[in-house]
Amino acid sequence: MRAPVARAAWAWSWSASCHRGVSNFPVPPPGAVNVAELLRGATASEEEPGAATARRAPGQYSVLLFPGQGSQVVGMGRGLLGYPRVRELYDAARHVLGYDLLELSLHGPQEDLDRTVHCQPAVFVASLAAVEKLHHLQPAVIENCVAAAGFSVGEFAALVFAGAMEFSEGLYAVKVRAEAMQEASEAVPSGMLSVLGQPQSKFTAACLEAQKHCKSLGIESPVCEVASYLFPDGRVISGHLEALRFLQKNSSRYHFRRTKMLPVSGGFHTRLMEPAVEPLAQVLKAADVRKPLVSVYSNVSGSRYLNPRHIRQLLGQQVVSPVKWEQTMHAIYERKKGTEFPRTFEVGPGQQLGSILRSCNLQAWKGYSHVDVLWSSEDPDADLDPSESPR
Repeated sequence: MRAPVARAAWAWSWSASCHRGVSNFPVPPPGAVNVAELLRGATASEEEPGAATARRAPGQYSVLLFPGQGSQVVGMGRGLLGYPRVRELYDAARHVLGYDLLELSLHGPQEDLDRTVHCQPAVFVASLAAVEKLHHLQPAVIENCVAAAGFSVGEFAALVFAGAMEFSEGLYAVKVRAEAMQEASEAVPSGMLSVLGQPQSKFTAACLEAQKHCKSLGIESPVCEVASYLFPDGRVISGHLEALRFLQKNSSRYHFRRTKMLPVSGGFHTRLMEPAVEPLAQVLKAADVRKPLVSVYSNVSGSRYLNPRHIRQLLGQQVVSPVKWEQTMHAIYERKKGTEFPRTFEVGPGQQLGSILRSCNLQAWKGYSHVDVLWSSEDPDADLDPSESPR
């Protein structure tokens, strides 16, 4: 892969909208067409477009991971504002969303930021702003990126980074997705339960018995199923709240070591989100989706996207399908014994993906760093924490 490819992808996602506008949106976001100037300094024009580069050792390449909903925290973005173009990025987001996302991200309140309709755009923008910070501190990381993946809504940020979607179109899709998921969540009392199990844990049996419990309470067509495969013996289960409460109460029966309700408003990545599929599909149909210039891995399949049609299809399915994150980690980091691992950077709030990577592949995790979005220092190394003990 040529060194400027990833950098060109990141720049393209901004520059294209200036030339075409966004008139193909079902409801065009006003003022979101002038984001071309934001990363002009990061374009591949700094180098000869066709120049070949020396073959690099695997350890010189990089992988970017984009977090999802649940990583949001009041104050995120504060550590990014001193870097070029980040404020312009939030200004562009304000035009797309119709409200001041930066103010909400910096000052909250947390309960407003936690609402699905707000936190998904907030995590999306903060993650791409973190990419700008990373590009400023270590441009070679962006140039040498060979793969990207995002958890749930983070997948949209990964695709924008890879040049598959413009920033404004990606954010608008996230806006519609978040609004539709919020509405679906309010229709049924539901949620998500993080479960730390062990080899003998009975996830399938537990979900089936939780569904039977719900039926005994008069709940029709109860939902309780694995919504995220995080790491060996680590799962997130989504469904009706009564089903999740049943699992918590009877966790020892299924050999669960620990359970915890997640700060989300609904049973995401299950059929409870079916009302959100069509609105998102319509936006994706109207968007100009291109083949990523950097490999991006799908939550639905755990493998790389192949083409624009593939992206539209799987992004639409994603809201009702389990996130195959453990499978994705294996696909990205699988290599012959003795081959060096690429450096990994989590771009966005929180370090959850680093913790998961450690549980999936300890050797790959040794090359992990987190781009801090809360604080900034004069020392670049302090802003790119190696995170020896991620939380």
